[in-house]
Amino acid sequence: MSVLSQAANPGQSLGDENISKLVGDALPIEDYRGQKILLIVPDHTRTAPVGLLFKNIHRQIGEATAALDVMIALGTHPPMDEEAICKRLEISPEERREEYAEVQFHNHEWNNPNALREIGVIPASDIAELSGGRFEMELPVTINRRLFDYDQIIIVGPVFPHEVVGFSGGNKYLFPGVSGPELLNFFHWLGAVISNPKIIGHKWTAVRKVVDRAGGMVAVDKRCFAMVVRPDKSLAGLFFGTPESAWDAAADLSDKTHIVYKDRPFHTVLSCAPPMYDDIWVGGKCMYKLEPVLADEGELIIYGPHINSISHTHEAGIQEVGYHCSSWLLEHWEKYKNHPWGLLAHSSHVKGIGQVIEGTEKPRANVTLATGLSEEVCRQINLGYRNPESINIEDYADREDEGVLLVRKAGEMLYRLSDPPTWALP
Repeated sequence: MSVLSQAANPGQSLGDENISKLVGDALPIEDYRGQKILLIVPDHTRTAPVGLLFKNIHRQIGEATAALDVMIALGTHPPMDEEAICKRLEISPEERREEYAEVQFHNHEWNNPNALREIGVIPASDIAELSGGRFEMELPVTINRRLFDYDQIIIVGPVFPHEVVGFSGGNKYLFPGVSGPELLNFFHWLGAVISNPKIIGHKWTAVRKVVDRAGGMVAVDKRCFAMVVRPDKSLAGLFFGTPESAWDAAADLSDKTHIVYKDRPFHTVLSCAPPMYDDIWVGGKCMYKLEPVLADEGELIIYGPHINSISHTHEAGIQEVGYHCSSWLLEHWEKYKNHPWGLLAHSSHVKGIGQVIEGTEKPRANVTLATGLSEEVCRQINLGYRNPESINIEDYADREDEGVLLVRKAGEMLYRLSDPPTWALP
């Protein structure tokens, strides 16, 4: 199907009328009469006007459908309660009770086998081809079984540069958004082996190919509203089509919207975690988006006094493994291979690229936490420590000429060098 789109002029944002028109054009009422529709939306860790789209979609087809429900694409993130989902959808408790009372809310359950259905297996030969020969293994594909209770799935989510897949969005809201652990763990580790700098902000990565291959196995009609979101949460563009086609168009605009180019690397980066990153599992994005401009032997500080947890879901596993370069994990594969590969991917992404030289791990640069985590915990997990009370954010401002970079809201804008080194080239 062709892509319907609305894109604002450079530096501007779409108005409500533009959004309403696209939703009306995309979802003719007669096509949805009596249909059961499931909206798949991100959790609170993605900046996007999800509520604006939800309300427009509900206004357009809500009365015509037999069901219009919402599933939160959690991946392995913690479930959201009713209040949090309402906040995500930007509806008040009163609106929930009255206008949206018939909308069912569902949290994805990635670790509940009874909530999943196996829909097939990607053969080892296909994995070898898709991964560029890095892996050759059969890969079962499981997904939330609720999807098959509906006539159509509509993905509603933003597209940003992403450390694992290149650009988020599209079929990624299915895998890992509402998938089982097998594919999730595999492609996260595949991305880690390739490395964040070689993946992030590049479209047709090996991981994207795996995700789209799995998406094609979901035998339910699928559509997607792909959003390109400005830092102020307004829309630079909105695209509707299949998950593949809408994502393709949105990724091109994200490339122009979400990448900041710098002429030189920085020896010190203060990367401030916004409140929506409430553990290091998601706060690691403060590293991923800035690693490409961090100088060799430099220091990146993840500043987030509100962060008091390594991971709401994977705390014990990360405490056991710690944070290491992928080269170290591969060098000691027999020790680490039985841990969830998605956990190992997170470990190496936060630590950044590096080498093992004469049995010693040599990260290219240093990552320091200035969070609510104690110095003891930081040392235990193999990261640096700073007392957040010792940091005055303004001390890092306006010092780029000195090699010091301050990013006040890190995690979504990608920073890249105008002339990148070889380790950052795909």
